[in-house]
Amino acid sequence: MINKQKIATIFENIKFTKPKIKIKRSAESLRHLRENLNSKLSDDLHISLTKSIKKEFYRKLIHLSSLWIPALIYFIPEGQAIVLLSIIFLSDAILEYGNYKKWPWARKSFGLIFFKTLRKKELNRNIFQVTGSMYVLFSAIVCTMFFSKPIAVVALTIMLVSDTCAALFGKAYGTRHLRNNKTLEGTTALFVSALLIMVVFNPILPVTYAGILACFAATLAELYEDKIEIDDNLAIPLFIGLILSILG
Repeated sequence: MINKQKIATIFENIKFTKPKIKIKRSAESLRHLRENLNSKLSDDLHISLTKSIKKEFYRKLIHLSSLWIPALIYFIPEGQAIVLLSIIFLSDAILEYGNYKKWPWARKSFGLIFFKTLRKKELNRNIFQVTGSMYVLFSAIVCTMFFSKPIAVVALTIMLVSDTCAALFGKAYGTRHLRNNKTLEGTTALFVSALLIMVVFNPILPVTYAGILACFAATLAELYEDKIEIDDNLAIPLFIGLILSILG
């Protein structure tokens, strides 16, 4: 007969241990490995594959899609534009607040519309943080109310297009850092693109020294956004509009 007690004793004395296999890689070596892989893929495909650039590209496509706003301001009466923009602004505010308060419908809608475009500060759920879209809409309302139609259109177009150029050129080609995450290449792209927009809109708003000064002010507003503590989506069109209105 099989002695069950002896068998139990034998199994109790057997110890099963996990194999101790450790693969050690320093954070620095992992970073170099990732950079080398990205560099190889970028060389093979002739594109930049960094996650930050792809996310920035997606964000700025959404940013550029807001070019309907200056078009709306130009082609319809000011009063109607203000009313329509105000309704959209309030709807966006409710949606963003609902997301912060975790209302199910708002969280789902907000995630579908904005999640891939959010910056780090906007992902902070401990406090209510408005997204760039609210600043864009608020800028449009303010510009329409206080500036002439041509100035409002130019100021908002520069904010949408030149800010996009700065971000994408800075991410893709930026090597000379000026301050924070701003680069000389991105800052130059903003200034040059702003000047080009001024030239394009010359038929409705003649280019003068005030326009060049406004482009320079917009560049500084974006570069020193953290110092003036005003979101660049609001600061850029306000600086341009004020300078063109006073000096233009």
